Amino acid sequence: MRLASPRSLFVLAFLGSALLIAVALYLEHVVGLAPCPLCIVQRICTIGFGLVCLLAAIHGPARIGRRVYAVLALLFVGVGGATATRQIWLQSVPADQLPSCLPSLEYMMEALPFQEIARLVLHGTAECAEVSWTLLGLSIPEWSLLAFIAMAILCIWQLLRRD
Repeated sequence: MRLASPRSLFVLAFLGSALLIAVALYLEHVVGLAPCPLCIVQRICTIGFGLVCLLAAIHGPARIGRRVYAVLALLFVGVGGATATRQIWLQSVPADQLPSCLPSLEYMMEALPFQEIARLVLHGTAECAEVSWTLLGLSIPEWSLLAFIAMAILCIWQLLRRD
């Protein structure tokens, strides 16, 4: 049985990440769900993963290059999966134990150093803990975590394949 080529798997991964971003934009602009800072980080990681996969698909590298692209993509997956996990945990914390709000991400980027932005964003707020939409009983960060797990499996597959 012939396995899918590495290039076609990278194309499929890129298309999957583009679909995830399209769904996120639909939920934001059509349904009216405003993304919290952790959601924005997850979007950035999904876009980064997709761009790495697109570059890999265009380049069509040999084994070592494919592994380099897989590791780069896995870095985005790790950060995105960690933020999704953090947001899922925040959803289990009572809202009164979380800060009520943060300044906008744009303001923080202009006014604060990167380490402080990362600390504030990862600390989370009640906005990040709010479950405002579910599908099949899973919240958006839970779906995001499942997507990041699928992305990680693809990256690991690209790392371990021998052809």
